[in-house]
Amino acid sequence: MSKIEVNTIEPQCGTTLTVGKCTTSVAVPGNVVKTNAVQAADGGNIVNQSGTTITLGASGDTINLASGASQSGFGRTGTVDWQTGSIKTAGFTPTNGEGYFCDTSGGAFAVTLPAGSAGNIVAFADYTRTFTANNLTITPNGAEKIGGIAQDAFLNVNGQSATFVYVDGTEGWVNVQETQTSQTGLPPFIQATGGTPSQDGDYEIRTFTGPGTFCVTSLSPLAPENAVDYLIVGGGGGADGGSGSSASGGGAGGYRESPGAATCYTASPLGAAPAAAVTVTVQSYAVVVGAGGTGINTSGGTPTNQAGGNVSSVFSITGAGGGSGNPGGSPTAGNPGGSGGGGSGNNPPAGPGAGNDPPVSPSQGNAGGHAIPSLGAGIRAAGGGGGAGGVGVSGTSPNVAGCGGVGTPSQITGSAVSYAGGGGGTNQMVPLGTGGGASPCGTGGAGALGPTNPSAGGAGSVNKGGGGGAGYGCVGGTGGSGVVILRYKFQ
Repeated sequence: MSKIEVNTIEPQCGTTLTVGKCTTSVAVPGNVVKTNAVQAADGGNIVNQSGTTITLGASGDTINLASGASQSGFGRTGTVDWQTGSIKTAGFTPTNGEGYFCDTSGGAFAVTLPAGSAGNIVAFADYTRTFTANNLTITPNGAEKIGGIAQDAFLNVNGQSATFVYVDGTEGWVNVQETQTSQTGLPPFIQATGGTPSQDGDYEIRTFTGPGTFCVTSLSPLAPENAVDYLIVGGGGGADGGSGSSASGGGAGGYRESPGAATCYTASPLGAAPAAAVTVTVQSYAVVVGAGGTGINTSGGTPTNQAGGNVSSVFSITGAGGGSGNPGGSPTAGNPGGSGGGGSGNNPPAGPGAGNDPPVSPSQGNAGGHAIPSLGAGIRAAGGGGGAGGVGVSGTSPNVAGCGGVGTPSQITGSAVSYAGGGGGTNQMVPLGTGGGASPCGTGGAGALGPTNPSAGGAGSVNKGGGGGAGYGCVGGTGGSGVVILRYKFQ
């Protein structure tokens, strides 16, 4: 073997020193190479030592283990490699060092843990936030334990995740990290359910035609976007038709509305301050929709308020039921309510029922109309029920009964719709007479045309809160049921 001894070897040209030629292996005696840095051909550090710190790779580099290689001596960090390309939907056995997203939306299933070896680690997470309805069961291998007990464990909270490390034969797999909630992306506006949905541009409308629940499931991070405008109309008052004539019309249900500025629509003139849109929170709100008062036929005697409408409400805001109308014969004042019932005809004439009862601001309705005095046997006319937009019309002559008070329009649904008109009364004029018309907005029922006997009164419009029209010697009209409409920004 030849031997060359020199103190320094330097390149003859340039700065690159080549030891050996291409395809030649260069052996280093003792297999020891001493240097502070090993660099790649591009000059980047592969291994670098500074003091007692050894750095693998340079900034921006990625260090990989070759396929099939394993690491040792670094210690486990308590983390797993999440298998995002393999969502689990049925039972399986996990591999040490891996985490799995489990989809139980199609049904519950079980995971069987691998045989335990100290330091093994596995993890599971709720992929679809359905663990409450469909549990993920964690089953130990054979007689091994989970948390010291040789029984299954269960992940049963939506959004739950858990990491298990095998420690020893005493405790087995120990849960070292767990969450029971998960953060999800939230839409930047109110998300809610309940009622019948419709849209008007960027605004969602929820219409309740019967009792229900308005359930707010998420909110906007911007408080002004969490405002909900409302329209609440109570059930209209029913009317009577007994004693043959001059029965009065039922009053409209109470009308409550926010101003509409929060969600950009034109409210009724009644939707004014101090009424205001409601800022909601994530919770369920009970919605009550009042039925209209039942039309009745009282033959003689003084009626009770049995035919009054029923209240509608949401957010602790109530639209009262409309006041009922009364039969003719015995002069009886109309009953109070959201809007009052009209006065029945006789001598002396009966006064109307009060509106806005109970009192709120802005007012939820108006009084009914007066009856005219009796001008002799068979000559009298009753008043119409009050409406949200005006008082009930009084009897105008012996043969013309009063019509229902006008309702009021709102564009909360995106187009103008009228609500809460009063019902018309009847007269007694032999041989000719005219019953009180329905409210001008068309939501209250018309009074029966006298002296055609018997003749039923017209019903108030369903889900408009109109008052029932008076009957003539027959049943009076039933009041229209109320409605609750909510409007908020959803996109």
